[in-house]
Amino acid sequence: MSIKDKKYILAIDHGTGGPKCAIVSTHGDVINWAFEPVDLITGKGGLAEQKPNEWWNAMKKASQKVLEDCEIPVEEIVGVCNSSQWSGTVAIDRDGNPLMNSIIWMDTRAAKYAKEFHKGLLQVDGYNLFKMLTWIKRTAGGPSLSGKDPISNITWIQNEEPNIYNKTYKFLEPQDYINYKLTGKIASSFATIQMHWVTDIRDINNISYSDKLIKKLKIDKEKLPQELKWSTDVLGPLDPQVADELGLEKDTKVVMGAPDLHSADIGSGAIKNYDGHIYIGTSDWIGCHVPYKKTDIFHNMASVPSAIPGKYMIINEQEIAGGALTYLRDNILYHKDELLQEEAVPDIYKIFDKIVAETPPGSNGLIFTPWLVGERAPIDDHSIRGGLYNLSLEMNREHIIRAIFEGVAFNIKWLLMYVEKFIEKWVKKEEPQRIQNGKIMPQLNIIGGGGQSDVWCQIFADILDRKIRQVKNPIQANARGAAFIAAVGLGYTKWEHIPKHIEFSKIFTPNPDNRTLYDKLFKEYVNIYDAVGDIYERINE
Repeated sequence: MSIKDKKYILAIDHGTGGPKCAIVSTHGDVINWAFEPVDLITGKGGLAEQKPNEWWNAMKKASQKVLEDCEIPVEEIVGVCNSSQWSGTVAIDRDGNPLMNSIIWMDTRAAKYAKEFHKGLLQVDGYNLFKMLTWIKRTAGGPSLSGKDPISNITWIQNEEPNIYNKTYKFLEPQDYINYKLTGKIASSFATIQMHWVTDIRDINNISYSDKLIKKLKIDKEKLPQELKWSTDVLGPLDPQVADELGLEKDTKVVMGAPDLHSADIGSGAIKNYDGHIYIGTSDWIGCHVPYKKTDIFHNMASVPSAIPGKYMIINEQEIAGGALTYLRDNILYHKDELLQEEAVPDIYKIFDKIVAETPPGSNGLIFTPWLVGERAPIDDHSIRGGLYNLSLEMNREHIIRAIFEGVAFNIKWLLMYVEKFIEKWVKKEEPQRIQNGKIMPQLNIIGGGGQSDVWCQIFADILDRKIRQVKNPIQANARGAAFIAAVGLGYTKWEHIPKHIEFSKIFTPNPDNRTLYDKLFKEYVNIYDAVGDIYERINE
């Protein structure tokens, strides 16, 4: 494939907090961006929803804003590519209208149906062993006990809202819904549909629906997107009306794109196998590309189709990271009932950073567990909840805020242990030179909103005992990844060229003075889960 001259992509990072829309060059330069917030609807019983029309209106508004404020001629913008939050469900009718709010990745209402699905004589940690062996063989995973998978959402709708189920023409992931609104065409990518656990991925170059698994789930196959594509494939041109609304050329191509985890992998510059990154947004994860299919069912991670055709990537996700700071801001320090204007709490995250930087490591022995909506990895437990442990009168808000920063890092260290075990055998066999002082992943790129915080990056370096490379403009990594996917799909770059376009703001190395302290606190962090897990299960069942 020959490489064309540099052009520009309208890249959409459709996160839980709202869409960030950016003009990004095919070399990954972020020229301009805008953000529009959307509401999160939560409720008892594990309800977590958003309104698809709010997504779309916010996306149009952010796109119009970024295009109006940008000097790039519209004829230089050759593509649109969206990266959405993953593991959600939008039920639409034949006219494309949503029949209900979107059930998003945080929703646990389907847990009772997931548990019913896994009933059987032989179970391992609540999972039906025989069913999971059937699923893992084909898909590398299967319906989780948390009920957070789209397939569980569909089952919940089928049982709790049968009228909506019967009226539904298609169940779409958020990614696929936005692509439908952009083009009027319904399709899903191999990467996006994966979390439904109904595709056979044993041959990475020949992925298809498994009729056997769909039959076992007792859902209607025709209600799923029938066309599956690679993330780099062109879905079609912009719908003419949408092109007019946005002010783009009508022949602007919409590239399939991929969910946030996949785009983040690419936007972090971690293109080569085993190059790792940490994402810190509302949630967090550790990711890398790998050449093989594998599953660690006990720690809720697997290798699944990447946005890069012919490659797998590790997926895992922890529910809350930066979301803990948002919770602290909105629900404790500056509650919305006080009717404070936005300007009344300026740069709150910078204030947090300053407080944390001035508070001694270890937070005086205070430990925060960020399991505010349960956890996915390395334990799959929807009843566990967050807490502050070892709180005493000698502590103040400074200790609490630093403990939140450190608690998220402890949680990621817990996950890193199992990510490294997941790839250890392959790395030792294929690329042993990567290993440094016994560390399988001696350095990690950091992206996402949390990656903007220098003090948090240093905490990650100290607690993980790894070199942390702060990607420049880390909050734009997902949009940059979406732009790179489009750039490759449209012939403007190649995968192997992407790492050279990634710049780092700073490199953080572990402070050896904190090693003993953080190792001690991390050990107790894991002990906390072992000690309180049963208590939370009884309280929250």
